[in-house]
Amino acid sequence: MGHSMCSLSSVGSNLCCSLTIISILTVSMTTDSFSLHYLLHAAALVEERLRERLAEIGLRPRQARIIQALSKMEPTSQVSLAREFSITSASMSTMTVRLIEAGVISREPHPDEARSNVLRLTERGRGLLSHIHVAWRDIDALIAERLGPENAETLALLAHDLRDRLGGHVPGARSTETQSTRKDVNGGATL
Repeated sequence: MGHSMCSLSSVGSNLCCSLTIISILTVSMTTDSFSLHYLLHAAALVEERLRERLAEIGLRPRQARIIQALSKMEPTSQVSLAREFSITSASMSTMTVRLIEAGVISREPHPDEARSNVLRLTERGRGLLSHIHVAWRDIDALIAERLGPENAETLALLAHDLRDRLGGHVPGARSTETQSTRKDVNGGATL
């Protein structure tokens, strides 16, 4: 007969097994007492479903969001796009290079600034927008199917409210007036 950690054949093993179970229950109770974990886990599961769905059209979730934002902002600089997503220009550069190589966006010289470039959607990129929107609607439908329409709507409203209260926004959805009045600290250029 093999020995296991929680064997009932010895008092020491019983104590070890009991302590292990108590430790597991304590961690579980501690983790379950934080609502944050439910939110993070649900978000990860939803994003995985979205990732699977967008893979059908050769995109990742962040790429789809960049295409959507660019459709609202174009032509725009890579720096402005990075600001909209609250990421570094270097991180945005990595993502935009992939989209340029895939023929989804183009980089062109800025018409007024010789040392700058602007990003635009290509025809292929514009064509992907409708497929992205269908994928997003499919995920919305999945959430409504799992939670029921009323709970799904409540979840969306609460998530929207939380995002806003934490200072978030939809990249590319800021008003043109707001963009034109915000100044770049390093040179006075508008976003």
